[in-house]
Amino acid sequence: MQHTLCFETICVENRRLKNLEFHEARLNKTRRELYGFTDFWNLSEMIIIPDSIGNEIHKCRLSYAAEIDNIRWEPYTLRTIRKIQRVYHDSIDYSFKFEDRTELNTLFAQRNDCDEILIIKNGLVTDSIYCNVAFFDGEKWFTPDSPLLPGTQRAHLLTSGLIQEATIREVDIEKYEQVKLFNAMVSWENAPVLEVGLID
Repeated sequence: MQHTLCFETICVENRRLKNLEFHEARLNKTRRELYGFTDFWNLSEMIIIPDSIGNEIHKCRLSYAAEIDNIRWEPYTLRTIRKIQRVYHDSIDYSFKFEDRTELNTLFAQRNDCDEILIIKNGLVTDSIYCNVAFFDGEKWFTPDSPLLPGTQRAHLLTSGLIQEATIREVDIEKYEQVKLFNAMVSWENAPVLEVGLID
């Protein structure tokens, strides 16, 4: 039986795989719910960092279904985000980290002169194309409780108490001061922060 490939993007810094327990949890949940496998993958035993990888930040991209399909390694450069375009799709489903990102790429093509998109689904704020988001109200950071894909960095930040979940509708955006975009490769400390006025 041919399975659709999913993938994990793991940040490697100082030759260490970051937030591995969250990647492992999501991968094993995906293998169970999507493919029906009940065995548990221990990624720290399955991923060997090549000698060619130095201390600078690299991306480890692991594609899998029944087995690991491939593992790719590449240096990582932080994207510059100056402006965000709202886009709309009421039936998009990216609840598993599929290799096929056609719908997301179609939405990204609607960004006009912006660097990033903010996907609105049924009036609710979800994610950008590669990142989960959080909004600052002047005191605390809140992340939408309606993400397309709950990220591993998001899980880490929720566990550590740096962000809280909230229902954030499109009409609520203006109540906030800033938006921050983060993912497995973009730590909270390095995440781009924009004024909400820069969301078109």
